[in-house]
Amino acid sequence: MIDRRGIVVGGGAVVLAGAGAALFGLRQMGSLEEYNSSVAASRTDLQQTAEIKDLIRYATLAANSHNTQPWRFKPDPLGIDILPDLARRLTAVDPDNHHLFASLGCAAENLAIGAAMRSKPGTLSFNPANGGSVRFAFASGSTPEGRKETALFDAIPKRQSTRSDYDGEPVDSASLQTLMRAAAVPGVDVLLITDRPQMTRVSDIVVAGNTAQIADAAFVRELKSWLRFSPRQAIEAGDGLFSATSGNPVLPAWAGPILFDLVFKPAAENEKYARQIGSSAGLAVFVAHKDDPEHWVLAGRACQRFALAATSLGVKHAFINQPVEVAPLRPELAALVGMPGRRPDIVMRFGYGAPLPYSARRPVEAVLT
Repeated sequence: MIDRRGIVVGGGAVVLAGAGAALFGLRQMGSLEEYNSSVAASRTDLQQTAEIKDLIRYATLAANSHNTQPWRFKPDPLGIDILPDLARRLTAVDPDNHHLFASLGCAAENLAIGAAMRSKPGTLSFNPANGGSVRFAFASGSTPEGRKETALFDAIPKRQSTRSDYDGEPVDSASLQTLMRAAAVPGVDVLLITDRPQMTRVSDIVVAGNTAQIADAAFVRELKSWLRFSPRQAIEAGDGLFSATSGNPVLPAWAGPILFDLVFKPAAENEKYARQIGSSAGLAVFVAHKDDPEHWVLAGRACQRFALAATSLGVKHAFINQPVEVAPLRPELAALVGMPGRRPDIVMRFGYGAPLPYSARRPVEAVLT
């Protein structure tokens, strides 16, 4: 789901067609300073007098697949509906819309946490009508003190999928327990893996899935369509996978696809994933009790809560979802984590590392319906 792609785009030099073309391309790129300023505006703190649009902005900071932001929000006096935006579905990597509904769950959890902290509490439910959506219904009265989750709320604008090497240091047992408590959502099992041999076995499945995906021309075309190579391109799109957010160099928008074709190869990508998993403190696998859109939403909610709790503890995370995206590998992962016959929903790695630039988000007006 949920963006796990750290694409290598800096593995070689691009020969530009003359100095004039190079200079023009660089001028058109924009700057990282401009990009970071644009992104920071979408991640400002939620004011005490938050309006509905402010709550929706916080919801859009949730994790989502390929940073497609596949949601639309429909507010009314009694609540907010979070609808799937099927125009942004990923037909190659997510043919049954599993990741799309998990992404809705992530956004719904941000919305519920933010609303509760700003005295607009409510409840979340799944509406199966018309293909499915998530309903946040406002409750009457102010939020009970025990319902306010300050640490998770404060982490919403700071959370990111940090797609880089970590430092290999373990996460202490008290923090692991905090993560598990935060991710406890009825209908979802969360399994933590910190045993190195078992992590290696998961890594092998990730590599197998990655190899299969790179061999799939439709997958590669779809992935490439969501890549953003220059700061200006990323700002103007407001979505997609910007190279700097994976620790890769920025490039002119026209040059990025050329270099991508040259360097996006199984050997390099597989080595990267194996190395990054090896540098992680552990893995988290989310397995819903049922394989349907309602439970995919629940898996997304559990995943988002885990990610927010990790952020509050200074722990980074990133998605390694190849074993759930390549259907023939799901039974192998399910058996490995002791859940035979179940469909694993989300796989994350976690550990300590340096932050990277944040991903862009579209303005609230673009996601309202």
